[in-house]
Parts: sequence; C-alpha cells; structure tokens
Amino acid sequence: MAPLVARAAGRPGRARLMLDLALLAFVAMFLALGVKRPFIWVLAYIYVDAVAPQKIGWSLIHVLPLSLITFVAAFGGWIFLDPKRGGRFTLRQALIGVLLIYCAVSTTMADFPVEAAAKWDWVWKALLFAMFMPLTLRTRLRFEATALIMVLALGTIVINGGIKTALGGGGYGTLALLVRENAGLYEGSILSTAAISTIPLVLWLARHGTIFKPDWRVKTFAAALVFASLLIPIGEAARTGLMCAAFLALLMLRSAKRRLLYASLGALALVLAVPFLPQSFLARMGTITEHSEDESASTRVAVWMWTLDYVKDHPFGGGFDAYRSNSFTYRMPKVTGTPGNEQVTMATVTDKARAYHSSYFEMLGEQGWPGLILWLWLQLLGVWQMERIRWRFKRTAEGTGSWQWGLATALQQAQLTYLLGAAFVGIAYQPYIFMLIGLQCGLWSYVKRTTREPPRARFTRPESGAPLPAQG
Repeated sequence: MAPLVARAAGRPGRARLMLDLALLAFVAMFLALGVKRPFIWVLAYIYVDAVAPQKIGWSLIHVLPLSLITFVAAFGGWIFLDPKRGGRFTLRQALIGVLLIYCAVSTTMADFPVEAAAKWDWVWKALLFAMFMPLTLRTRLRFEATALIMVLALGTIVINGGIKTALGGGGYGTLALLVRENAGLYEGSILSTAAISTIPLVLWLARHGTIFKPDWRVKTFAAALVFASLLIPIGEAARTGLMCAAFLALLMLRSAKRRLLYASLGALALVLAVPFLPQSFLARMGTITEHSEDESASTRVAVWMWTLDYVKDHPFGGGFDAYRSNSFTYRMPKVTGTPGNEQVTMATVTDKARAYHSSYFEMLGEQGWPGLILWLWLQLLGVWQMERIRWRFKRTAEGTGSWQWGLATALQQAQLTYLLGAAFVGIAYQPYIFMLIGLQCGLWSYVKRTTREPPRARFTRPESGAPLPAQG
C-alpha cells in the first residue's frame, strides 16, 4: 500500500487532473447558465462558498479565485441584469449592515491586527452576502432553488462523511472529508451543527419542492440525506452535534400532528441504535455531564470566565481573535491506575491563547457588549419573525400545509438548533448560517409584500347596553 501511495504522490496523475477539470467544468456551467438567468450566479456563490471546490482539487483549480469570481458575478448580475421588482430592505438586513460596520471599526483597533485582518477577510463577505441575498429572493422558485443548493452543497460534504462513518471510518478528529482542513464546514463540530440544522430544510424540500417533485425518489434521497446528517455527529464524535439532534427532535414534535407516535418511534430508534454505536463515541458522549473531569470542557469554562473578566476592562471588545491574549491556570482531577484500583489526583493545568468555543463569548470578547447585543437582536428577531409567519399562515385556507408556513417552520427550527450549537462552537460569523438568516429575511419581505395579515378582533362599544360584538 505504501509504495502505491508514494507513487501516486510523486506524479500529478491523470486522475487528479481530471478531478480539477470536472470541478472547473461544473463551476463554469453555473456561470454560463447565469448569462441568461443572473440569479444562478447567486446560487453559484453559495455552492463555492460552502463546498470550496478550489480546496478539493489538486493544482489547476487553485490558480483561479473561484470565490471572488462568483461573488462579483452574483452582485454584478443583480445590479446590471436582474429585475428589482419586489425587493425590500428589512430591519434585519440593516442590523447586519450595522454589525458589518462595527466589525470593520473594531478590526482597525484590534489587539492582534494581523490575525484580525485575516479573519475580517472572510467575515465581511459573509455579512455582506447575507445582507444582499434577500434582495434577490422575489419568487417561490428562487426560495426553493436557494434552499436546494444550500442542502445539496452541504450534502456533498455530509454524504461523503456519512458513508465513511457507516463503513467505520469515523472518530474524534479522524473522519476524512473532502479536504484535509479543519476549518469552516470541514471542522467536526461546525459540520455537525450545520448538518443537523439543515435537516428541517431537507424535509421541507421533500414535501413542498417543485424543482424536483416529491415522488418516491426524492423522498428516498431526503431520508438518506437525513440519515447521513445524523451520522456526522457520530463520525466526528461531536458532543455538540448530539445535543443539537436531541434538541431538533423536540422542536419538530411541536409541529407534528401525532406527537406521541413520533416520540415513541424516536425513543425506540435510539434504544435500538445504541448497541451499534462505536464505543469511542459513547465514551466521549459520556463526558457531556462531567465537564469538570474533561480537559476540553474545563478549558472552555476557563476561557469563558476569562472573557467575562476581559470585557470589564474592554467593554467594546478586542477585535477578531482577541482570545490570543488569554492565559489561565485551573485544577482538574486526573485518574491514574488500573480499573478497580484507580487513583484520583488534582493536577494543575496552565493554558493560554485558547479559542472561545462559544459564539456568544466569541461575540462578547471580540465585539464587546454592543456587538453581542446587536448579534442577539439579529438572531432573536429572526425567531420572532418566523413565528409571526407561522401564525399568519396557520389562519389561512391552506393552514400548515402552505409552503410559506413550512419554510418559516424549517428556518425557525434550523436557527434555534444553530443557537444551541453556537453555545459550544465559535460560529458567530459562519457564512452558511448567515445564508439561513438571508433566507429568513427574504421570506419575511416576501410575505409582507404578497399577503395581508389576518385582521385581529376589534371590539366597539355599542350605544345600548348590548354585548360587545367582535368584528373581523
């Protein structure tokens, strides 16, 4: 085996060249189709930003700045070629704009200017695209196409990881994905959170899709993709993914018609699955409730405490990557000896420059209290707006069967699941999550433009002593 690997690494190989050409041809197809339909360039950027094909290839594809090309094409196509009818700028888009400006200012005064500039290099694109994307979402077809591309782009990574997990190739920090990079959607906990958060969108497309009509083939693929998404936390041994999956199951019960049946089936599936789970996965999940005995969890708590102390002197934060200045010492138990004859001693651990491992503390440490409040306002306003859409369409003739109610429900479930995962993963600016926010902003604007809110009951005082009649 070793000689074969060495031989393959020693020459470029026809297979590597063919892979580069195939990836380039796929992106080129996107760009060519956008000449007639400029909105496709928006979809092209979503694909490139999520999958990062330039990192999957070997040589030729690295030369071209695909992300920049599709980013410029998406904006240019909308400005010069795409109709602007129906586009509205919402409050949440304005909040994203304010957050963008705030981050720009904090970057100029960051504690670590070089590192902050490197992070700013991709954060500004994520925020700007999330602010821009809703302006292009004017029809149901565009909402569906955007959700479909997001699901399939993430599915490119998830299916790969799910298959390898099913074949026994998982493990904490060892699951090999499409690229050898532990960042973005290719980082274990981030991918687990994104995969679980996207499940509601998969189910919505399987029920309301029109591009691929919901026949048995679509539903079979959706079921397989959901299964692969659930395998990712197992393959990555990600505790965050496990909590997100359990939380999403509870959220989905809220909208289910047969709650008791679904809850019983879910519990039965969990009981049947436990014997087949890897022992390493079960051992790592067992540390969820024992953070004081787990060095990773203990470090996170120590970083969070340091962040709270840091913002006392720096209420406006320290800019991107401000965590690099942290340093702390804590004590945790260490178990030695053989089973049945264990000895527990308290060890002193000194650590420094440890990341936040929490989006909430990430925002607090980097952008201070104003940045955290702005970010929370943006998130919670989205939850409220999706609930308003659910309330509105539940009172229409279609009720919960309408695609708007279904999409609002899916986006709300996705966001709430993300907010839980964000408590343990530093994904405050994750581009894929901000695309979900862009979908929410677009749906809110579309509903406000195309429907009338059901009138509320109004009571008038009659001249006589008759009871107050309800109107509307």
